[in-house]
Amino acid sequence: MTERIDCVVVGAGVVGLAVARAQALRGLETLVLEAAEAIGTGISSRNSEVIHGGMYYPAGSAKARLCVRGRSLLYTYCEAHGVEFRRCGKLIVAGAASEQPALVQLARNGRANGVTELELLSAAQARTLEPQLACEAALWSPASGIVDVHGLMNALQADLQAAGGEVVLRCPLLGGRLTADGLRLQIGGAEPVEVLAAVVVNSAGLGAQEVARSLGAPQRSIPRRFLAKGNYFTLQGLAPFSRLIYPLPERAGLGIHLTLDLAGQARFGPDVEWTERLDYAVAPERAQHFYGAIRRYWPALPEGALRPGYAGIRPKLHGPDGKAADFVIQGPAEHGIAGLVNLYGIESPGLTSALAIAEQVCTMV
Repeated sequence: MTERIDCVVVGAGVVGLAVARAQALRGLETLVLEAAEAIGTGISSRNSEVIHGGMYYPAGSAKARLCVRGRSLLYTYCEAHGVEFRRCGKLIVAGAASEQPALVQLARNGRANGVTELELLSAAQARTLEPQLACEAALWSPASGIVDVHGLMNALQADLQAAGGEVVLRCPLLGGRLTADGLRLQIGGAEPVEVLAAVVVNSAGLGAQEVARSLGAPQRSIPRRFLAKGNYFTLQGLAPFSRLIYPLPERAGLGIHLTLDLAGQARFGPDVEWTERLDYAVAPERAQHFYGAIRRYWPALPEGALRPGYAGIRPKLHGPDGKAADFVIQGPAEHGIAGLVNLYGIESPGLTSALAIAEQVCTMV
């Protein structure tokens, strides 16, 4: 006998868990399918753990809107649920006088997005905050911060379960089809089963395109996926800064920046390494590029102080020569399958935006 359920979310990363929690709190019987052996083993556990302010993204874009809204929701949620975070702030630096106009434009863009706390600083003012910093000017974002991502995911899962929802691990979605009664799903695992769902939310991250195809979404509606690997190196010794330090953003990323974990350990990254496979090994020789990039804002970086850390892979919707793409949150109007929402290209600021993405999905189904 086919089991009936209100909502199935595919993928137990931070966004999938946030969506599932929101659906369960609406009173929907909600099931999260996760192919891996634990929650959040993909994109969610391989990033900078940064809460972004929202100044990078084009005005009116989904990334801008959901980042600013999500940041507010996320800080409130962490405070209410005891999730560890720190509103440490971020300095975005111009390393040369020629970069200062871009810094000013970034501030204007942030204010257009509703990021009201931004402040342009002179080099002297920036060094008052961070004495070891080298720059010509800086943009101060006090609303930026860091968060314990695993603690956040555990809290979201606990909320989901308290509302009657469930996460099932080692349970991949094999495929499905739209029927008159809903979406009929074939679910793998130790005991493969069939489920009839009224709503399916595809939050499969790097596998979102594959999941959409398995559910019958027309190829024209599925954006091409590009893989951008980001390597991180950790710093041996004490962190030189107490705030996040970022260069000006690059075409495909935010530049090799310094982030801190909640214990105060410094790490640098990510870079951008275009790839066609899921490979998380960090090549030690990439450190040479890191030394040059970091010394633009921290000239005192000692030789030999960087150690290979970890890597993540971002699901880009543009290639090396393409224009930066927005989030794609796609409902039945785009692909024609009633009850299905596909989430594509949920890279940074996906963590910051997670609770706001969940809000939007709830309005679509």
